[in-house]
Amino acid sequence: MEEPAPALLLDRCLIPDRTELQEHTLMTDRAVLIGDRSRIDYGLSGAEVVIAEFCRINGAVTASGDIRIDHWTEVAGNVTTGADAYLGEGVRIAGRLSVAGDLDIGDNVQIEQGFEARGWIQIRNPLPVIVYLMLYLMAMLRFEREDEVERFMAEVLGGDDEPIEQPLVIPTGAVFDMERLEVPGEMAIGSFCRLHGNVRARTVAIGSATTLFGSVRAAERVVIGPGSVVHGTVACGGVIVVAQGAHILGDLDGRTIEVHERALVDGTMLAPEGLRIVRDA
Repeated sequence: MEEPAPALLLDRCLIPDRTELQEHTLMTDRAVLIGDRSRIDYGLSGAEVVIAEFCRINGAVTASGDIRIDHWTEVAGNVTTGADAYLGEGVRIAGRLSVAGDLDIGDNVQIEQGFEARGWIQIRNPLPVIVYLMLYLMAMLRFEREDEVERFMAEVLGGDDEPIEQPLVIPTGAVFDMERLEVPGEMAIGSFCRLHGNVRARTVAIGSATTLFGSVRAAERVVIGPGSVVHGTVACGGVIVVAQGAHILGDLDGRTIEVHERALVDGTMLAPEGLRIVRDA
């Protein structure tokens, strides 16, 4: 399996196509996986939402499917799910909890504005879902049973008859707010996205026709895809690649820079080890 394992082990940030930050909510039609000890200063909306332990979400959380929130995580807004909800020990919800299906709730959970659950309510600590996913996938990958991995992923991240799509993954220790989108490792942003904040990561790859209202800074490599627009400076300790039709409304500052002849850079380009202009064949 090439993609699911690193995504589910939360070692890189993956923002799928057509993800947008709208009215202080990060919105996608995919599943959302948040690593432990992350801070998100706005709400989340997705098909399913999984939040690991000791996170802080400063907004509402909405899902058309299940919501799973692990131990000692805080949500500053309402939590609404169109299916089941699983709340670990010590979870605190400052708003109201609305559950269309069943509710599994752990010890010492605080829901300040009350809750509504149309299905069964069970008072027990659910298994931390991130641990469960990691152990299961590690076992399946060790025995190379890819059919079992795909079946399990279909059950957790979508219906049995639905194709498994790459979820939105925010890794452990990430900080997402209106000022920055910061992760400790790699960040891959898909196509047709619209995001706000200064991107900070070890490597950054941006797909096609994405708009970023902020700068990009990486330690090793930055790739700006065709037709994407960056409203800020792109700086990198290694290589910067700017594809055809991209528009950088700031400077380029890298060790080496490769720019397509049909890209547009409003600022200066600084490349101590070389600048290469790529022309059409």
